[in-house]
Order: sequence, then structure tokens, then C-alpha cells
Amino acid sequence: MSVIRDKSLYPSGIKKIEWVKNNMRLLGVISEDFKKRRPFEGVNIAVSIHLEAKTAYFAKTLATGGAKVAITGSNPLSTQDDIAAALALEEGISVYAWHGASEDEYTRHLNMALDIKPDIIIDDGGDLVGLLHGERRELAKKIYGGCEETTTGVMRLRAKERDKSLLFPMISVNDAKCKYLFDNRYGTGQSVWDGINRTTNLMVCGKTVVVAGYGWCGKGVAMRAKGLGAKVIITEVSPLAAIEAVMDGFTVMPMIEAAKLGDLFITLTGCKRVIGKEHFAVMKDGVILANAGHFDVEICIPELEEISVSSHEARKNITEYLQKDGRRINLLAEGRLVNLAAGDGHPAEIMDMSFALQSLCAEYILKNHKSLTKKVYGVPDEINEYVAMLRLKAFGVDIDSLTDSQKEYLEARQV
Repeated sequence: MSVIRDKSLYPSGIKKIEWVKNNMRLLGVISEDFKKRRPFEGVNIAVSIHLEAKTAYFAKTLATGGAKVAITGSNPLSTQDDIAAALALEEGISVYAWHGASEDEYTRHLNMALDIKPDIIIDDGGDLVGLLHGERRELAKKIYGGCEETTTGVMRLRAKERDKSLLFPMISVNDAKCKYLFDNRYGTGQSVWDGINRTTNLMVCGKTVVVAGYGWCGKGVAMRAKGLGAKVIITEVSPLAAIEAVMDGFTVMPMIEAAKLGDLFITLTGCKRVIGKEHFAVMKDGVILANAGHFDVEICIPELEEISVSSHEARKNITEYLQKDGRRINLLAEGRLVNLAAGDGHPAEIMDMSFALQSLCAEYILKNHKSLTKKVYGVPDEINEYVAMLRLKAFGVDIDSLTDSQKEYLEARQV
């Protein structure tokens, strides 16, 4: 039985899911194939991903393939209650999530999803993996393997792999070219600004935007900021990423210097305390802070609360913190993922590619789990290329193919 906020909200959820379904052609092709073959018949799959319309269609695709699916959110503020209500109506799917869950409720929902005793897990940020290596360790022996969606989650997996504590094989979907080149760059690039702009209703052009982290997500956000007419500053800890940002035409400096200049700050590092009290102390009046990293630790909220005289909700999803000298610092979406906590997440066409990868990688694990060892794997090349070709087909784009003589030439050069 599902545990959701309000089952009566399902009508609007159904409409949202139907809308993305009509714009997720890759998943549509895979869903039709799964419907015929039923590859997951008798398989239990636990899913923890931001619970909105695109994720719902992904869960339905797994269920269409015969899976019994237990799904929960991967962030308390990204769950949409009408989507949860609509998904709970689907046969073969149990939902355990609601918007604004407390920390205890959120953990309880994760555990309820694991009560399905999964054969395969689909994780976003590593919370399922964390539980399976902690208090739910007894379930790990049954698990064939799983997939991880995000940079943060992969970092946690790599740490377990290094210390040889990983209990089952995992596929890093985040590291697939069809994921980071498109989802991280174009998906995050657009959805972060969707969330910020709809929340603030302010102009971007003419402002100074500080982007913390120049990985693929940071590149996408910086690119869009530049396109919207902002002056862009990048902060980094990697010399290589910093050089790339400079060569891409951006200004690079330490955060303590950028803090004095920025009008709007966006963190995308996967690390903690990227912005702390020494930075808050020198910021302009009225600055806006937003986070697009998985966890709400990049902007140090406890330190912001500590140095503030008072705080109040200035507008939905905006908390204004008043400083002793009268300056105001505005935090979006409680420091959680701004594109999901204050928006609808990535565009449907982008998540179409990511969830196509997830679907096919889940089947890959099912077929190959006996030969997989307890380590982190990349997405197989054939899956990457198949998803890319499906996307091109959806765009109505054809490309050239190598002739036999060209293949022979290239193969000869590689010997």
C-alpha cells in the first residue's frame, strides 16, 4: 500500500505524466519493447529519484516490463504530491513520498521502499545505497546491482569502491556520455534558471552571477547565465576546470573575492560549505543564493542563521535573512536543489535520455549480474550509442556510416 499525502490529487498528476509521456519518445520506444518482452517479470526494483512527472513515466516503464516497483523521492522538497497520487494508482507500483517530508519521514519512506526486498535499485544521490550499507545491510545479499543517477551519488560509490566496502555492483549512469554531456550540461543549465526565474521574477541581464563549480552542471549554468546577459564569475578548486573556464571567456577568482561582487550565487560542487559566514559577511545587500548540488550543505545555512538578526519568507521559496548592518541575504528553496524544489526539474526531452539509460542499464544488470563484481561500472558503449541514435531519430536527424574500407583503414591504424 502506498503512503502519500493526498490521493485525491491524482487528476492533475495524470495530466502532467501524460504531457511528459508525449514528449519522451525514447522512453516510449523502450516501454513498447518492454511491454512485449516483459524482461523484469518477477523482479523487484526500489527507486529513489526526484518524484515528479518524468520519474513517474520511468517508473511506469519499469512496471510495464513486469517489475514490481517501490518508489520514493530523493529530496523532501522535490516530490510533487499530485504525481505521487497519480502514480499510486498504477498496477505494480507502490509510492512512499510526500512533499516537505521531515528528515525522519524522508528516511522512513526510503526504508519503506526497501521493504520490497529489491533485486535492483535505482538511486539518486546515494541514500538507498547508504541504508543498504548501514541499517538495512541484511538486504544487500539479495541485490543484483543498481544504477546511480548523480555526481554526488557516484562520489559516494567511488569512496566505497576504494575502501572495498561496496556490497554489490553499481552502474554510474551519471558518467555516461549520454548523461553528463546533455543532462548535466543542458538539463541543469536550463532547469536551474527556470527555477530561479520563476521564483524571483527578476532580471538576469546586467547582474553578476557567481557559479561555484565548473563541472558539466556548472558549465551549463554558466553558459545560460551568459546567454541571459549576465556577467559571470566562476569559482573552482580544480586548476584544470579553472583554466577551461578562463578559456571559455569567464572570470575566475576565489569565492571570498567573488562574494563581494556577486548579485546571484549558484553552487554546483557536490561539496559542503562552499559559501560560509566569511562570504556572507562581505556580500551586497539583496543578494540571492541558490544551490543546484544534490544536498543542502553547499550553502552553510546554520552559519547564515547564526549571524542573522531575523528571517522571514519574502516570497514563496525565498527566505530573507536580515543582517546586523541591515543587509538582506535571500536564500532560495531552503538551500535545496533549486531546479526541483522551486521548479519542475530538467526538460522532458533531457530526462528522456537519462531514463532511457537507466531502463536499459537495469536490464543489463538483470542479464549480467552473475558475472559482475562488487565495483562501479560505466554504462556499456552499446547502450550509450543506442540511446544517442534514438535521440537523433527523435530529432529527425540522419548521420553518415563508415564504409567497409573506412572501417578497415581505422582498424589498421589502431593496431
